Amino acid sequence: MPSSPSDYLKPEVIRNVARLDLRAKFIVEGFLSGLHSSPFHGFSVEFSEHRRYSQGDDPKDIDWLVYAKTDRHYVKKYQAETNISGYLLMDLSESMGYTYRQELTTFDYSICLAAAISYLMIHQQDPIGLITFGDKIRNCIPPRSKRTQLGNVLAMLAKSRPQGPTDIAGNLHRVAAMIKHKSLLIIFSDLLTDAEPVIKSLHLLRHAGHDIILFHVLDEAVVSFPFNRAVELVEPETNESLVVDADSIRADYLETLAEFRQQYQLACRAVGIDYVPLDTSIPFDRALVEYLSQRRARF
Repeated sequence: MPSSPSDYLKPEVIRNVARLDLRAKFIVEGFLSGLHSSPFHGFSVEFSEHRRYSQGDDPKDIDWLVYAKTDRHYVKKYQAETNISGYLLMDLSESMGYTYRQELTTFDYSICLAAAISYLMIHQQDPIGLITFGDKIRNCIPPRSKRTQLGNVLAMLAKSRPQGPTDIAGNLHRVAAMIKHKSLLIIFSDLLTDAEPVIKSLHLLRHAGHDIILFHVLDEAVVSFPFNRAVELVEPETNESLVVDADSIRADYLETLAEFRQQYQLACRAVGIDYVPLDTSIPFDRALVEYLSQRRARF
């Protein structure tokens, strides 16, 4: 057993699915303790009407002003109070299994983020589901808000393995056809594919009314390019390789990567999608807290 809550964040524990829920709980309840209201608050909290208090209602919802006038207990009824269904959309392409010198692969890192977000939403009694995809949609767990759902989601992620090519744009189109109600879609991907079709699919989902958070997760080496001299680069999904002079291409490579990220940033900002660029050198708990703090400040 870990000797302290911080031990849940160690890489060797992160790889153990039995500790994923504990780590998620530590992040949410420890790091987010200062966020007194829901970071996802603000979707729909429109007041609807009063109704008589009945057994099982939360006493905190009693309208005491009405009680003072009528001597009867009524509760405020809301059309929805952050009860938006959420879906985790996890890219299982081969490239997500890459790491150069970090303990966590891009996929492991994404699981850490997904675990914490799942715990947070279920803790708020918001339904959360999971869709995994590669060249096609592989698995789907419908959204539920029961506490057992966290175990279901994490067990599915633990059994999933990054392999083969991906079709991000095509799968986002399939998701658009699958999900009829406005939902919160939380996407985890390295986005290592042609950007234009993916951006069009993201815009399609946004125009359908979905709230979208795009976690663009890259390995630290992909972002920093820490290579020297002759280096062999291997395309993980096709196994094609190319030997290059790292020193001579570094500047062009980093410029191209910056343009790639900016393309997504501008395209997402234009339609109100949250674009969150990350790399695996950033502690995932810190990255999540910073993002949720910024999101909460906007609502």
